Amino acid sequence: MALTGIQIFKLLPKTNCKECGVPTCLAFAMNLAAGKAELSACPYISDEARAQLAEASAPPIRPITMGEGENKLTVGGETVLFRHEKTFVNKTGIGVLITDAMAEADVASRIKQFTSLKYEWIGLILRAEMIAIKNVSGDAGKFEALARRVMAETDAIPVLMSDNVDAMKAALAVCASRLPLIYAATAQNFEAMAALAKEFKCPLVAKADDLNSLSELTDKIVAADVKDIVVDGGARTVKRVFEDMVFLRRAALTQKNRSLGFSPIVFTGEITSDPLKETIVAAMLIAKYAGIVILSDFQGESLFPLLVERLNIYTDPQRPMMMKEGIYPIGNPTEDSPVTITTNFALTYFIVSGEIEASRVPTWLLVMETEGLSVLTAWAAGKFVGDAMGIFIKKCGILDKIKHRKIIIPGYVASVSGDLEEELGPDWEVKIGPREAAHLSAFLKLEIAG
Repeated sequence: MALTGIQIFKLLPKTNCKECGVPTCLAFAMNLAAGKAELSACPYISDEARAQLAEASAPPIRPITMGEGENKLTVGGETVLFRHEKTFVNKTGIGVLITDAMAEADVASRIKQFTSLKYEWIGLILRAEMIAIKNVSGDAGKFEALARRVMAETDAIPVLMSDNVDAMKAALAVCASRLPLIYAATAQNFEAMAALAKEFKCPLVAKADDLNSLSELTDKIVAADVKDIVVDGGARTVKRVFEDMVFLRRAALTQKNRSLGFSPIVFTGEITSDPLKETIVAAMLIAKYAGIVILSDFQGESLFPLLVERLNIYTDPQRPMMMKEGIYPIGNPTEDSPVTITTNFALTYFIVSGEIEASRVPTWLLVMETEGLSVLTAWAAGKFVGDAMGIFIKKCGILDKIKHRKIIIPGYVASVSGDLEEELGPDWEVKIGPREAAHLSAFLKLEIAG
């Protein structure tokens, strides 16, 4: 049973030290009770109180980590119903399904798509993370061989799907290093599947026909000392899946229902056989509120929009999307190529870089850290001003790449040119670029012509 804020407050040190980020211990206790803070933020809590508060401080939706190396995925850990309240934390995992009854060409195609469909976006790599491996044939050997192939040819997080305990154990022995997801424990086999989950230290899917049965099943699995659980409530229509996603999130966050406080997994291919509809359903589930979405197949035109949607939803709405500060060469610039500068607001970068590419003038684009603010906003905040720009230009490394000493600044901040020239020194020439990025292409062409 979760503790109330007042009950938690009675166990806190009551120092009001503010080191947890809020003004008082009472405010911290209320945040802890609401799942909006972590107990580790309090530096002075006693071990005895820490033990008593373990349940209250645990996230309402249990976080689970799978995978290894660079391809790790954490699902769960969410504390809000709507991202504008705070933020969504752990992105929905996206995967593709293969079975041991598929033709070789189909298996090869899905593996190839999984490994090749990766996109660089705002300094990030967007990609799917999971491959669901289903034992359709009933042959434990085929299932193990397919799991071994996925391990050898990809870095995917496996979702191992089999009702055969022996087949599951053989596949787990192959995949255990990546902490695969075991699918699935049911009312009939949960003891055997829970034993495998404990033996291989892997998370386990609890699957039932409805949410009431699911709640009873998760309680039994937890009683068997398996706590890393993903859930499948059995819904296979769009309407019921959507209702279940919302109910599960509300049950965990508002009702503090620990029996349903787990991330759900959904197989979109079991909802529709139409690839386009499947993509639309997946888009809905990324927003509301699936922990893992497994598609029957995907192509670039279906996967990329889902990845971008996920990126936007799981980006903190209180922080703008930002580029990494540094030098961005566009069009293979040389030591004689022009140099221009902008802020690290992602939208600004993409607009400016797009205009530079359109000009076909090889250019060095300097992206300066301004906490993700646009040009005018950063200037007004004192972050994109002459002295700061000058310091950045001198330390960023561009001097090693060019032999001239000319810099083009956005026309909207022309007023900082004097301060920038003073900071850079008399050898530098500061040129005022256009006020609008749309005119940058023509400006660069004239710059080269001149």
